[in-house]
Amino acid sequence: MDTKLTLRLDTNTIEKAKSYAREKKVSLSQLIENYLNFVTTQDDESPEITPFVKSLSGVVTLPRDFDEKVEYKKHILEKYSK
Repeated sequence: MDTKLTLRLDTNTIEKAKSYAREKKVSLSQLIENYLNFVTTQDDESPEITPFVKSLSGVVTLPRDFDEKVEYKKHILEKYSK
């Protein structure tokens, strides 16, 4: 059951949140509901995986010998050696 909730927030925060919601193509209400569901999930429970995140599963295929720590170190060294 949906229930109306009134919040008082800084105008700048509201505008940034509206812009973010527009970019993500969700309503501000849905954005806030998702956030509140996330932060109130108990530590021993896994947070719900959203359909968007599920759709990303399997998009990238990595070699079996891929070492993320080695690759990250290479990235950082390259980034800061310029």
